[in-house]
Amino acid sequence: MFRGASAVNLDSKGRIAIPTRYRAEIIEHSQGAMVCTVDIRQPCLLLYPLQEWELVEQRLYKLSNFDPTQRSVQRVMLGYATECELDATGRILIGSLLRQHANLEKSVMLVGQLNKFEIWSDVQWQAQIEKDIALGSSGQLALSEVLKMLSV
Repeated sequence: MFRGASAVNLDSKGRIAIPTRYRAEIIEHSQGAMVCTVDIRQPCLLLYPLQEWELVEQRLYKLSNFDPTQRSVQRVMLGYATECELDATGRILIGSLLRQHANLEKSVMLVGQLNKFEIWSDVQWQAQIEKDIALGSSGQLALSEVLKMLSV
């Protein structure tokens, strides 16, 4: 399970180093194989261990090619899906199209989301997290029954 936010650097070749604390789990469960794609709702990337991506891929396969919205989701998520592998030093290469989508430059945030990571530019991450916190503290956040159950 991946949790927490880590500041990492994008090198000149487009690689980021996965923090050491996650590497053993990625190697154990997917032999270092991962898939990176775009998030269709946010200017960030989604990075899945291969076994987790295969579950997403199965759900995408079940979407209808005749429904324009479902087809768009398939086209974008599968069209940008790129296999990547941890190298000997724990880095992955993020392709240029993916980097462009997320506006990635030198400073990057790798954010654990349990079964995957989000990859954000540092600037966009800070803006998004401030927006999320402001929404939560404003009292304007409409809580569904599922969110209400999170209260401890």
